[in-house]
Amino acid sequence: MFTIFKDFTFAAAHSIRGHTGGCENLHGHNYRVRVHVAATQLDELGMVVDFADLKAVMGAVLDPFDHRVINEIPPFTERNTTAELFSEYVYEQVVAGLGRRLVEQLGDDPGRVRVTRVEVWENDRSCAVYEPG
Repeated sequence: MFTIFKDFTFAAAHSIRGHTGGCENLHGHNYRVRVHVAATQLDELGMVVDFADLKAVMGAVLDPFDHRVINEIPPFTERNTTAELFSEYVYEQVVAGLGRRLVEQLGDDPGRVRVTRVEVWENDRSCAVYEPG
């Protein structure tokens, strides 16, 4: 098994609905999102997936949140904005986007690669992880 990961950053504000501490108030983070992608076999170039292709997919997923209020962007207009739920959302979006990109632009089999882990860091000390079960 081969695994790569890449980090992405963005700044955004949010409030956690129903929280009884300070997090119910609007506040911001400089988020770091780390995405892990694995493959049992490498492509013809010897890669799990090109970092540039992963960057393009992640741009489509995260750019709408950069310097915005997460609570104002679907599905977080209804869904709470915890790091746990955000990591699950990123996972779902990356799986869909990376699969499309592999097939449409690279002619590759999307089943060859899989997203194995998404980490969402609110700061250097606080992280939530989503790994599919």
